[in-house]
Amino acid sequence: MLQGLRRAGGSNLVLFAIQDHYLYRELFGEDMVRHIENQLKDSLIACGADLTCQDEVHCLTSESGEYLLLWPSRDKENLADLAYAIKIKAQDELKRTMLKWTGREVELGIGFARFGAGGGGDWEKRFLQAVTEARRSARSHLDISGLEIAARFNELLLNKGVSAFYQPILDFSSGSIMGWEALARGPAGTSFQSPIMLFELAEQLERLFALEELCREKAITNLGEIAPDQRLFLNIHPRTMVDPEFTPGKTLSLLERAGMKPANIVFEITERHSLQDFGLFYRTLEHYRSQGFQVAVDDVGAGYSGLSSIAEIQPDFIKIDMSLVSNVDRDPVKRALLETITTFAEKIGSKIIAEGIETRAQAICLLDIGVHYGQGYFLARPAFPRPGLAVDADELRLVGDLSQKSLTCSMPVGNLAEAPHAVSAEFLVSEAQHFFEKNRTFSSLVVTEEDKPKGLIMEYHLNRQLSSQYGVALFYKRPVNSIMDENPLSVDETTPVEQVAKQAMQREHLKAYDDVIVTKRGKLFGVVTVQKIMNTLAHVQVEMAKGTNPLTGLPGNVFLEQEIEARIAKKKSFSLIYADLDHFKVYNDTYGFKNGDRIIKLAADILSWAVKKYGPGDARLCHIGGDDFVILSNTESAEPICRGAIRCFKRLVRGCYCLADRQKGWIQAVGRDGQERQFPLVSMSLGIMEIAGKCT
Repeated sequence: MLQGLRRAGGSNLVLFAIQDHYLYRELFGEDMVRHIENQLKDSLIACGADLTCQDEVHCLTSESGEYLLLWPSRDKENLADLAYAIKIKAQDELKRTMLKWTGREVELGIGFARFGAGGGGDWEKRFLQAVTEARRSARSHLDISGLEIAARFNELLLNKGVSAFYQPILDFSSGSIMGWEALARGPAGTSFQSPIMLFELAEQLERLFALEELCREKAITNLGEIAPDQRLFLNIHPRTMVDPEFTPGKTLSLLERAGMKPANIVFEITERHSLQDFGLFYRTLEHYRSQGFQVAVDDVGAGYSGLSSIAEIQPDFIKIDMSLVSNVDRDPVKRALLETITTFAEKIGSKIIAEGIETRAQAICLLDIGVHYGQGYFLARPAFPRPGLAVDADELRLVGDLSQKSLTCSMPVGNLAEAPHAVSAEFLVSEAQHFFEKNRTFSSLVVTEEDKPKGLIMEYHLNRQLSSQYGVALFYKRPVNSIMDENPLSVDETTPVEQVAKQAMQREHLKAYDDVIVTKRGKLFGVVTVQKIMNTLAHVQVEMAKGTNPLTGLPGNVFLEQEIEARIAKKKSFSLIYADLDHFKVYNDTYGFKNGDRIIKLAADILSWAVKKYGPGDARLCHIGGDDFVILSNTESAEPICRGAIRCFKRLVRGCYCLADRQKGWIQAVGRDGQERQFPLVSMSLGIMEIAGKCT
């Protein structure tokens, strides 16, 4: 790596040092600190490449907690500005990991130097001199106000170069938009495009009030007309509220020009901001509330402060951080926490807003918990002009309601199974954690022995184990069988989905949302999430509510009963034809459920064709479940319908078999009695029952 820098025309060197590195090692152990160090190194390389627009960015680890970022220097490149920008971006990327594992944010010290081009024996000497200079620079306080980036920031404020984007907030109970959060954005393509850099610089330069005042002006002015009961959420730093220059007069004037009232405005205060004079802040807050403004507390659950401060402020809205919302549909611990916070909020008169909703499953789970409002990319991305919802809110509510009801579905669970990731019992806990970090689509690992499942590891259980006081020290280097669930729910692929759902919900609370292992003849076949099971059940119930079969779209039992009663009421004779497929189970077991569904759809299409071709205009075809169909027709058409359907099905069903089985005209399979023998190809049988006009 260094050979390439030797040949370059000169190099930049930036030193990053983790503040309190020794304390982290003492408190959290060697393995945890190494994990944080590795992630920081990856972040520094990525941020360096992005901000310097260079492919050749290298990172060396020096003394404990020190990183040397190097890249070829260019003309007119402001090294101090780049070093500061990389620091802010890397700290932000590492923030969630740090809060998750340590409850603290990381602070990086920075120093920088340049060293000249050329090879020769003195290259190493120049390099070491640059490292020394960078360390000396890191020990002195960096004067942010003297940076070029500070001048550009002040120019941005002067030219009002901030834009407002809006993200809608969904009212789960009504399905309507209750308001929008205003999000600040700097000029596109600049380091100020991200609000992280904007507000970090504003705080360092003591221009926070000026920036927030500009952001409020843009947000209120550009929102457009809203309903009287809708709200605009404005982010505000607590220290801004106690600033003598912050008066509601300016905000009231902006609101009046925009046709809004204080009741339309919610001041959103983040939990991460500490206050030296809480009493003054609280009195100021009450003053603004008395004028009609409302208050929301942001980032709850992000690891900054507890519920005590919320109890003191008693906000109108509590916004749950996305770290708690992520995977809530699969993590029973997060679900339990959200249920608790929701109950807590209702007792103090607050409403919950869940931020960072990224999937349909998360939205349905939050609705089921009783969360009042939702916000996130799944519902709509921030945009200007203000966007509407990107999803059908009524459909979400319907599925949420159905997930709480008793559902029926005889579909085999094997249809839902996804490819699992199997490991041996000797697989290390550290390897398991690394796997989950690199493969975000997997939430579980199945421990197997000779292809037979022996245990299950859920990511959230693993994280809970490792985050305990001595978790890393006890388990990190041990095999996964030391922490795996030795008795996970395991079902055969033929088990009905409804039955699996009941078994899953009967598990102990912390395991209720663990993945279900699916086997085939005792060997691992796949895994299925509880959320997928519940979504499938809900979909089936929606189709049943429409009176149709989910597979074929044909009317079902409810429609059939109504038709029979109507025909009997007319006191006219008619024929009821019952259609069934012979040897279908053997085919299903041999060729699989998906091919079995193909045959059922083929039968439905052929019966529909026969009814239309040979039956009267009021003939009806119903699919009453599985491979069973019922036709209602007049007596004269019954036999032609049956003959046409049998003839057509016999010809077309052969296309559902492989060439060898078609040529033989039979398949070798195991029957219901457990004996292996030859079975004919699937055929269709129909029975006709004539119903006289006078019956009850």
